[in-house]
Amino acid sequence: MPAVSTSSVVTSAADDLPTVEPHAAAVSSRLNWLRAGVLGANDGIVSAAGLVVGVAAATPELGPILTAGVAGLVAGAVSMAMGEYVSVSTQRDTERALLAKERRELEEAPEAELAELAAMYEAKGLRPETARTVAEELTEHDAFAAHVDIELGIDPDELTNPWHAAIASAIAFTLGALLPLIAILLPPVSARIPVTFAAVLVALALTGTISARLGGAGKRRAVRRVVLGGAVAMAVTFAVGQFIGHVAL
Repeated sequence: MPAVSTSSVVTSAADDLPTVEPHAAAVSSRLNWLRAGVLGANDGIVSAAGLVVGVAAATPELGPILTAGVAGLVAGAVSMAMGEYVSVSTQRDTERALLAKERRELEEAPEAELAELAAMYEAKGLRPETARTVAEELTEHDAFAAHVDIELGIDPDELTNPWHAAIASAIAFTLGALLPLIAILLPPVSARIPVTFAAVLVALALTGTISARLGGAGKRRAVRRVVLGGAVAMAVTFAVGQFIGHVAL
């Protein structure tokens, strides 16, 4: 039986470990951004649609409808941007703190960190001696990268930018909110609300389909959920608008 070198065993074992392709993290990040954009657009559609339908149910005058729609669009876009900025900033600060902690631990207790890395690879199925060899080789190459990858699952070079998140959310919400605003402004008075209902439900079906494909979920359930939610939101605001319109008159 031909001899097998230790290095080949280590290489083979390392190759069997679940690893992330160089561009996998970037692809996943782009998918998350796209999914967030679709959800932001969906929020814009539902929020603006409920607002303009409610006002249109209270008054046929174009001025109040346009004012409410534009105000809602701006307020929603700013709110989405601020919320996303705060959220991503908090996440980024946490990731930076974890990375700094890992650097400090590597400087203060390198042997303990090496043993911890070996134990993690052993927990993945490698034999103790193989796990130790893999840990030592990875530590020699880049100890910090090896630890943050397996312990934290963080790429120090791919931290999310809160400004990018804020701008993307604002744009997605704005694009979504423009649809019901345009839909209710263009038709004649008698057709405003029916046209807006139809346009919004079609748009929600589209966003539901896209989000389902991105998440690998069932399309019918996702579409049914967002369309039903949007329809209920518009029906409720329409009823409230009609009630307030009658009371005000």
